[in-house]
Order: sequence, then structure tokens, then C-alpha cells
Amino acid sequence: MTQRRPDSWTTHAQQVLADSGHRAGKARRAVIELLDAQECARSALEIEDSLRASSRPVARASIYRILDELERLRLVQKVQVGQDMARYEPVRTGAGHHHHLVCDSCGTVTPFTDEALEDTIRELSRRVPIRVAEHEIVLHGACRDCAD
Repeated sequence: MTQRRPDSWTTHAQQVLADSGHRAGKARRAVIELLDAQECARSALEIEDSLRASSRPVARASIYRILDELERLRLVQKVQVGQDMARYEPVRTGAGHHHHLVCDSCGTVTPFTDEALEDTIRELSRRVPIRVAEHEIVLHGACRDCAD
């Protein structure tokens, strides 16, 4: 695994879990460290495969239980990408917000940012009868490889 900084999401997540009365465990630590090293959202099956490949296998049921626990504590965000597929990524305070492009053919998920889109959402928030606190945009289509 990669070397962690003292202010990493892993450290934050472990502190929140400890403060919530959760004991440290090898499976939980493996999932948290893997999520911290990821650029974008991963499915539970992808997490399981990555942990198995890194010689840190964790049972699928445990992965789902850990992800549910992390989501309840608002440490991970569950991203619904369609076709009954959910992906998970760390909620990082102060980090750049991103959205997701999903290829409906091969399932590739690509993060993207767009400041003009964020400006539009902030402007919209001023015009609608709700103050937008958070948002998630998932755009579907075909990636360049599948569209060719």
C-alpha cells in the first residue's frame, strides 16, 4: 500500500470510526486504505478483486458491511451509476468535487470536473426554492473506444 500522510482520509476515517465506537479490524483497514488510494468511485466487486490481487482478501459480505458503515458515517459517498450498480468513493473535505461519466457499453467510469457547471448549479440554487447543499451528476453514453 502507499505511504499515508498524517492528514490522510484514512487517518480521518479511522478516527471517526473509533469515535463512533467501532473497533479497528484488518478488513476495515484494508478497504479504507484501498479507497483512500483510488482516484474515483469503485464498486464493491472491484474493491474485492483489488484486495484479493494485493494479497489482502476480504469477504464480499464484509466489504458490503464496511461500505454501509462508512456511508452511514458520511465517510464515503455512494454513487449510483445505473444498471443497479453502485460505486463508492471517499468524502474528502476540501478536496475538489467531481462528477462521473459512465460508458453504458463497457462500464468504465471516468471522473470529470467543470467549473462552468458548478457555477450554473450555484446560480440555480439561488433561483429554486431549496438551497442546494450537495449534488452528484452522472452522465451516460459510450466512451471513445465503444463509440468507434
